[in-house]
Amino acid sequence: MSEKLVWVRSDLFPSKSDRKKAVTAALEAGLVDILIRDEDTEFLRLGRFDAVVVKGDELYEDGKLTGKIVAIDRPEDLAKASALKDKVDHLLIAANDWKVIPLENLIAEFQRSRTLIIAGARTPEEAKLFAETLEVGVDGVAIEPSAPSKIKDFKDIMSSRKGTMELTPVKITRIVPIGTGDRVCVDTCSLLRIGEGMLIGSQSSCMFLVHSESLESEYVAARPFRVNAGPVHAYVLCADGKTKYLSEVRGGDVLLAVTSSGETRPVVVGRAKVEVRPLLLIEVDADGRRHSIILQNAETIRMCTKDGAVSVSDLKVGQEVLAKVEKGGRHFGHAIEETIDER
Repeated sequence: MSEKLVWVRSDLFPSKSDRKKAVTAALEAGLVDILIRDEDTEFLRLGRFDAVVVKGDELYEDGKLTGKIVAIDRPEDLAKASALKDKVDHLLIAANDWKVIPLENLIAEFQRSRTLIIAGARTPEEAKLFAETLEVGVDGVAIEPSAPSKIKDFKDIMSSRKGTMELTPVKITRIVPIGTGDRVCVDTCSLLRIGEGMLIGSQSSCMFLVHSESLESEYVAARPFRVNAGPVHAYVLCADGKTKYLSEVRGGDVLLAVTSSGETRPVVVGRAKVEVRPLLLIEVDADGRRHSIILQNAETIRMCTKDGAVSVSDLKVGQEVLAKVEKGGRHFGHAIEETIDER
């Protein structure tokens, strides 16, 4: 899963007052990549955001040319966009009528280039459509609101960046206590739902869905913002599709929350706590290969199955738990097509 860019075009409003309201509305919606006019740099005092300055048909970030705006009104205009392939970092496509523009052709043409395609969207429905076209979709969406008050309508669709992924049941072959180690609790800035957790694993090719502490226990109250994730060496899947060691997780990082049905959404880390705790090794067989996860040995730690969350205290050999299984390996968090044996 890759993170989509979301820009807000405050520059389109003729009135400076409306442009200022648009910036404020974007910030209130949690959208922090905002296009402003060259004469509106004073808006930077309204809050902390990443400004893309519009000068004619050129886009600037930190004083450097970063992209261009191309207006496309008919299919023949696509040649103007094609001519900029690999020549700019961002290409903002502004179209009066997307029905006559073969967007999928543009996505396919630019898919392996360094130029990111940003499509202008006037409605949340358009934004969702563009993000999902050809499954890959455009690299980002530029919100073109009809009024500043309309920006909030994009919040649920674009700021949540929900997606889906396939989870596979894998069979447990071994469960054994292994002593103590440094365990990481990830406390997020979101309330995680029952059935939702994070993908954790000792091998990046098999990451297990560890349930959040959203369920009550007779021993402790629910902590629905928390995932008791595992020891410091383990991988966790981030919202941008990369992995990170749990030892590297810090407040402000964006990780991926996943449900047992495969629905995903990004969540911001509030803090990560490292404490010495008793640990449990759980091994599984996935496509004839051995994979493992290490978790805290406590009743409140649960793994996800097709039938719900199960405490590690109740897990049994032969039982199936949910995992994300992939081929290849990881290099500095990036998925690569290479044989890597992690034991």
